[in-house]
Amino acid sequence: MKKILATTALFVSLIAPSALSADQAKGLNVLVNSANPQTQAMAMVLSLMTIKKHKREVNIVLCGAAGDLADKNIKGVAVKRPNGKAPSAKDHLKLLIKKGAHVEVCPLYLPNAGKDKSILLKGITVAKPPVVAGNLLNEDFQNITF
Repeated sequence: MKKILATTALFVSLIAPSALSADQAKGLNVLVNSANPQTQAMAMVLSLMTIKKHKREVNIVLCGAAGDLADKNIKGVAVKRPNGKAPSAKDHLKLLIKKGAHVEVCPLYLPNAGKDKSILLKGITVAKPPVVAGNLLNEDFQNITF
């Protein structure tokens, strides 16, 4: 009996902290720099599920080639889903903004792409590195990069 109790206590002590911390996460920081439409779409889908299904906050920073998602003049690339639908990552990004996601473009994107803030989709701003760094260091948020 003592052996069963000891094993159970060990199991609970190993599993409980990770289960509790997952439930306590305030939200998700998502850094996207991939040019791959499927990778971009997955970043947006997971972000959307974080807001819709888990009622958590989402901060997104688009860097490099992913900055094109923020450009209102560039059409999104359709990505087929298992259900046959084919929305683009840009379609999901627009929905995320409507649902309250905080979306920014890397400050290096615009000058290196020869663009200015006028090309940004409504609701997208230029990131401030100290603020992004603070978000990444915030232990209440999980960080994920695509």
